[in-house]
Amino acid sequence: MRMTINTFEVHERYFQQGRMGIRVERARKPNSKTKQAFKFDVIHRASLKKQRSVSVTASKAAIAEPAEAPIVQTYENPMLANYVPVYVMLQLGVIADDNVLADRAGLEKQLKELRAAGVDGVMVDVWWGIVESKGPQQYDWSGYRSLFQLVQDCKLKLQAIMSFHQCGGNVGDSVFIPLPKWVLEVGESDPDIFYTNRTGIRNKECISLGVDDKPFFNGRTPIQMYRDYMKSFRENMADFLESELLIDIEVGLGPAGELRYPSYSDCLEWKFPGIGEFNCYDKYLQADFKEAATKAGHPEWELPDNAGLCNDIPESTEFFRSKGTYQTEKGKFFLTWYSNKLLTHGDDILDEANKIFLGCKVKLAAKVNSQLFSSIAGIHWWYKTESHATELTSGYYNLCDRDGYRPIARMFSRHNAILNFTCLEMRNSEQPEEAKSCAQELVQQVLSGGWRENLEVAGENALPRYDTEGYNQILLNARPNGVNKKGPPKLRMYGVTYLRLTEELFQKQNFDIFKTFVKKMHADQDYCPDPEKYYHYTVPMERSKPNIPLEILLEATKSVKSYPWSEVTDMSVSETSGFFADIIAMILSVFRRNRN
Repeated sequence: MRMTINTFEVHERYFQQGRMGIRVERARKPNSKTKQAFKFDVIHRASLKKQRSVSVTASKAAIAEPAEAPIVQTYENPMLANYVPVYVMLQLGVIADDNVLADRAGLEKQLKELRAAGVDGVMVDVWWGIVESKGPQQYDWSGYRSLFQLVQDCKLKLQAIMSFHQCGGNVGDSVFIPLPKWVLEVGESDPDIFYTNRTGIRNKECISLGVDDKPFFNGRTPIQMYRDYMKSFRENMADFLESELLIDIEVGLGPAGELRYPSYSDCLEWKFPGIGEFNCYDKYLQADFKEAATKAGHPEWELPDNAGLCNDIPESTEFFRSKGTYQTEKGKFFLTWYSNKLLTHGDDILDEANKIFLGCKVKLAAKVNSQLFSSIAGIHWWYKTESHATELTSGYYNLCDRDGYRPIARMFSRHNAILNFTCLEMRNSEQPEEAKSCAQELVQQVLSGGWRENLEVAGENALPRYDTEGYNQILLNARPNGVNKKGPPKLRMYGVTYLRLTEELFQKQNFDIFKTFVKKMHADQDYCPDPEKYYHYTVPMERSKPNIPLEILLEATKSVKSYPWSEVTDMSVSETSGFFADIIAMILSVFRRNRN
């Protein structure tokens, strides 16, 4: 039976006090401007779920216990409950290599145009390779302070990414920003600090999780380096953190900032739709696997040697073909180990991030910035095959009968971190048949898993799109069951980031359609500067919940059908844009103001 989410569950997700959600506990009552235009009928529902509480001695995930249900007060305009904020990703090289704001005048003009179009904010990579380039713990935030001040002056919100990876080597990368030189120098004497494929090719895009706890960097481990970087960010951006500017912090967890292995990359000469390669052949991960196999009673097991090369197809390899190695006891053990290493890696870094941004204060009536994001890659090709080969090489142990994403969502939940997913714009019909892609089903699976773990989920497009079809697919994923004119929709994404800010976006026809897209994301409502009015309540970040035992995380691998999606969005971006669309929007805006 297809599972559905009822209205009460949705209201709970948006209004529950002290829940373990992706947005920090946000049970603050609406402020004095709130009007009791309508109330949700919750009197006959006696309880709401409390936060998940798991102890290391639990054999099962702790079951939420009853709590008294609040009577939720809402704002006068219930359509605002359907509002999904839109952010635009800034250029990769907005801060130049010499740590200065590139083309300030041009960027200011673009930011003002975005603001006039109703865009809520922008997102930017805060590159490790720029800020800490001069030497260990020698931080220079000057370029980013200039950028942040400009964004604030343009009255936009800001999402900042702690980018601990190289810029360059991924789809869409037009700029090259390497890791700090002093980090790369450690790799010259010990190349095993980098992810390595079976043939020995090193990927210098980011540091391997195999050395997360190794003090190879002037006495610091990689996780300690990430911690110190975030600590310096908080100290040097305190004024922006305490203002209404910074609303979200995204924590990079791997290549392209995503929680995955670099299984498909330029250094491997990968071409779409190649299956990619396992990247766990550095000496540290090899030793870790050998130790795990020995403890499991199989000291003879080695890492796979039959998984092919990055541009192979599944059926050409012994590992991924039908009835291949991935289905054997040895194969299952390896895939479990490989994916579990990602879980532990992400959990450890998010725990440090939570400590750093713990208790961020806000001025009275201002919004708080205590929000953590983390990204999962959208590996949609070969999803329509038994082995899901590219997902497996990336570290997502996802099969038709095994959910590889929900355990990640469950891990995120203890840190109050948003699950950020990509490829929102993709439709199956647009992908080549030979890729066996199911981008739509993948999006539905990952978002549903996040919602089932009581998370907020956000997303972005994977590739630039300027057409109505791409925008409409994003709109559908943002509100899978459409708007609710009486209050919160059944399902709603926390926010959407559009990739990315380019000159092409500002071409008249493209920008006219984009402005309509923003309006539709806002459920045909005017730009709303106050997130509380669309139910984004926040309080200072609290400490992460206790560690969730690995066996409890893996209980989430049980396959469950995704929530149902509508066929098409009910907030379509039509070709009717430009002057006439602007006139219609103006008339509707005046009518709504007069009515209220």
